Amino acid sequence: MNRFDEIKEIIVNSLGCDEAIVTPEASIKDDLGADSLAVVELVMAIEDAFGVSINEEQLKTVATVGDIVELVG
Repeated sequence: MNRFDEIKEIIVNSLGCDEAIVTPEASIKDDLGADSLAVVELVMAIEDAFGVSINEEQLKTVATVGDIVELVG
């Protein structure tokens, strides 16, 4: 499983959205319907899964699923 697929699985589980709409270009807020609380919960799940820390400045640069993939590396 590649990094995108791992993150996609976390997004689907965290947001309860259809996995078909989770693409690298999908907007986390506009396409996936995540509000600010859901984004925080999603970031926490990603931090736990990958052992990374995402700070507030980094979070401001995240708009799409692809941005998360790049951030996690």
